[in-house]
Amino acid sequence: MTNRLINETSPYLLQHAQNPVDWFPWGEEAFAKARAENKPLLVSIGYSACHWCHVMERESFEDSEIAAKMNELFVSIKVDREERPDVDSIYMQALVSMEGRGGWPLNVFLMPSGAPFYGGTYYPNEDRGRMPAWPRVLDAVADAYHNKPQMVEGNARTLTAALQAAAQKGAADEPISTDVADLAFLDLVRAFDSVHGGFGEAPKFPQSMPQEFLLRYHVRTGAPNAKAMVLHSLKKMAAGGIYDHLGGGFARYSTDERWLVPHFEKMLYDNALLALAYLQAYQMTNQARFRDVTVETLDYLLRDLRHPEGGLFSSQDADSEGVEGKFYIWTPDQLDTTLTKRDAAALKEIYALDKGPNFEGQNILHLANMDHPAGPDLANARELLRDQRGKRVPPATDDKVLTAWNGLAIRALAEAGAVLDEARFIEAAERAAAFVLGTMRPQGRLLRTWKDGKAHLLGYLEDYALLINALVSLHAATFTHAWLHAARELTDEMLNLFWDDDAECLFDVGADHEQLIIRPRETYDNAMPSGSSAAAEALLRMGVIVGNAQYTITASRLLRSMVPLLAKAPLAFGNWLKAMELYLAEPAEVVIVGTPDAADTRALLRALHTNYDPNRVIVGVSPTEPAAFASPLFEGRGTRNGAAQAYVCSGYQCELPTTDADVFASQLGGASRSP
Repeated sequence: MTNRLINETSPYLLQHAQNPVDWFPWGEEAFAKARAENKPLLVSIGYSACHWCHVMERESFEDSEIAAKMNELFVSIKVDREERPDVDSIYMQALVSMEGRGGWPLNVFLMPSGAPFYGGTYYPNEDRGRMPAWPRVLDAVADAYHNKPQMVEGNARTLTAALQAAAQKGAADEPISTDVADLAFLDLVRAFDSVHGGFGEAPKFPQSMPQEFLLRYHVRTGAPNAKAMVLHSLKKMAAGGIYDHLGGGFARYSTDERWLVPHFEKMLYDNALLALAYLQAYQMTNQARFRDVTVETLDYLLRDLRHPEGGLFSSQDADSEGVEGKFYIWTPDQLDTTLTKRDAAALKEIYALDKGPNFEGQNILHLANMDHPAGPDLANARELLRDQRGKRVPPATDDKVLTAWNGLAIRALAEAGAVLDEARFIEAAERAAAFVLGTMRPQGRLLRTWKDGKAHLLGYLEDYALLINALVSLHAATFTHAWLHAARELTDEMLNLFWDDDAECLFDVGADHEQLIIRPRETYDNAMPSGSSAAAEALLRMGVIVGNAQYTITASRLLRSMVPLLAKAPLAFGNWLKAMELYLAEPAEVVIVGTPDAADTRALLRALHTNYDPNRVIVGVSPTEPAAFASPLFEGRGTRNGAAQAYVCSGYQCELPTTDADVFASQLGGASRSP
């Protein structure tokens, strides 16, 4: 027996297609039924890699008696938050207004109009401590809806009014100054965990965007502790159990402050963002450990999360065989039966298996000494363990391809490929970009999600902004002007669809989107950059490349609107702070003219990528390829007697071009400027 979810493409929705619950996908059919039968709607929101979503499904949604109660009392809708971030954002905001906190699964009860009136997260199937049983919640909500309509309607009006007020809140218009960055820096210093790295207490998230801000702040100001905090945090994370020491990649967060016990799900966006952070740390320090983590993380994406046609999948589950973390944990005996006695002893010491179990009687691998990972002489032993692990039942993979998340991965692959001179990463970035542009833009309008040959759902602001940033980085790695041409088209389309002159902001959904109770606008940088902060960065970069002052003006309007918040809560606005640093530092323009694979061009590229400077906008001009569009950066650029040459510019005023890599490096050293 199946329900309506059987016709969906989302792996999360398909996981619930066999439930006895009469699930509807989000859409008018469910709302029409609620109106016709005068029933409240239950909207249950989660995602494929969510552990507690699986627990609630097993306990309640697969239970025939509980399902019958849901079918009798409610019209039930299942939503994949990764496909519908707009729906998730609206109702998560409502839950936080009610409860002061949120999480997934998100279970919210709506009027037939879509207005929320009650909600919560995970509920057990039986009373457990202070958590009421799910059947008891269902009865109480249905009783209130039918027998206390004034109370329910009052709740719905209050919540809806609060949501609408937040969405329509006028934007600030404050000057962008270094004072904001200084205050944000001081707040991050106060939140920093000087022992274990990172910020705050358990549960602890990697927080890659505030760390990237700190690296940029260090470049501009020279503040040594800004750099030191990041390097310490990255080393601690890469030593902990949150990092997969055999297969590469990071889990979503650590349940403890030491980064030891992860919540084992692995997300594409986390790993793309962290790969960039480790890459930048490598550029800044030349420390091999940061390079290794970057490479291993990207190799994980390409090995375990790549579709044969090039797109990248969304995540891997925390559970296998219904047990959280089972795929990743070890016992000393398992090492003994897999490795030689010498190698087993060495890896037990390196990965702290000689210290006794650390997770439910078994061991999460972590480095006993973060400065001494397993070296090249133990690479074969690690590969044997990875092969042995591969014989276990693997965690489920959410194999939908999301535009925004692929944008993050394409950027990480392109920039790592360029900096590390790894052609396979650049090739993977090109294939992923071609896949997204080829499958997610069938009639010009960018779409959100693809699976099994079907792309659907209108793309959100984050899809446009993160893909534009990816294409800018991919052009810099390849000199291919088609990527810039696509980036410019998407930039203009993004402004046409999402910018609102009256509100002076970008909304998360386009003007052509379905009508919701509000038009959502998320400004926080949570686990991912917000669409608006990613758009601000994209507009700053594209403004320089295209020579379009309006792009830059729009970016500055977005940044000015956020100034009052950035200094107060830097952990919640890390990507905004990154974009603000780019604005404050005034991007340097670097143009390299030459054939990308030629020896003289490669020498210039090595000089370019040797040092970390996040405030460069890089354009490549291939003699054999016409420019994507007219731009001050492209005009009059050519090779000198057939030799590649480089220009370092500021405000389109360039130093004398050079064919000499050493001279180019010297020019680059003087190109980073403070405001």
